[in-house]
Amino acid sequence: MSNLSAAKLQELQSKNELSHAKKGLVWGLISGATWGLDGVILGMALAMAPFTGGATLYAGPIAGAALHDGFAGFFLFLCNLFNGKWKEYPRTLKTKPGMIVCLGALFGGPIAMSGYLVGINLAGASYALSITAMYPAVGAILAFFILKEKIQPRVWAGIVLCMVGAITVSYVPPEGDFPNFYLGLALALLATFGWGAEGVLSAFGMDMVDPDVAIGIREAASFVVYFVAVLPAVAGMVIFWEAFLANALVYIAVAGFLGGLSYFAWYRAINMTGVARAMAFNISYALWAVFFGWLITDLAITPTLIGGAAIITLGTILVTANPKELVKLRNN
Repeated sequence: MSNLSAAKLQELQSKNELSHAKKGLVWGLISGATWGLDGVILGMALAMAPFTGGATLYAGPIAGAALHDGFAGFFLFLCNLFNGKWKEYPRTLKTKPGMIVCLGALFGGPIAMSGYLVGINLAGASYALSITAMYPAVGAILAFFILKEKIQPRVWAGIVLCMVGAITVSYVPPEGDFPNFYLGLALALLATFGWGAEGVLSAFGMDMVDPDVAIGIREAASFVVYFVAVLPAVAGMVIFWEAFLANALVYIAVAGFLGGLSYFAWYRAINMTGVARAMAFNISYALWAVFFGWLITDLAITPTLIGGAAIITLGTILVTANPKELVKLRNN
């Protein structure tokens, strides 16, 4: 009787773990979809005052990036306030892992987010998002040189596919007024580097910090650096304050909420279904951006855009996980 009960208990536990992993995949898809929609809405905001005009080619998008991370940090703080984790902010900042999270925020925020938004402004949201989807491949290369991690042949194949996808995406510029299209793609590559570096740093820091707290600190630290150092340096402070009186602020706030939700969903997915599967579903934002760009804006879907985004997505899946393991819903 006891053996039968133990077998039933084990079967029930396996079913619960499978259900838990399936929910993790849903969170992974949510993280990709919300980040794709985030980029499209940011692109719409950057086309509005006060972010438009030749004089604000760089300052406007960077002011938008500061506002985005500010709103994302605010929404994440509210989440941590309601779940009682807000008290961990000052405690975490006194630790070495907390400082590493802040260093990761520097790469992922002022460096990556600025390049990302200027790239959106110059090349279009769907194109910039497709390029930045390569960040896991960049992270793998950085880990190879910095952390001395070995790169398997499958990962090298994925990196090559990412490069092929990037060339495919950038081969034909989009229709419309994009005179600085290739500069925009170069800045999207800068964002890819920043997020790849952030991933390497976070691999250490977030192992020792509560993920919800780490994400909140990451966004808050990014906003502080923007406000104190970056905006004054690029003459973006005036645009920052002008945005509070403009209609574009609503779009930025919605994008900030989506960005915070994307990060929240991303770490829920990691916890529930494993890093590899969560990342493979998260980088689907390259395809989501194309879909939402077509649905909400007047984006013309070209064969090179959709083909390049699909190649980058496939390449990144090879970088992050063995495709055969993605369908095996077992806890990593």
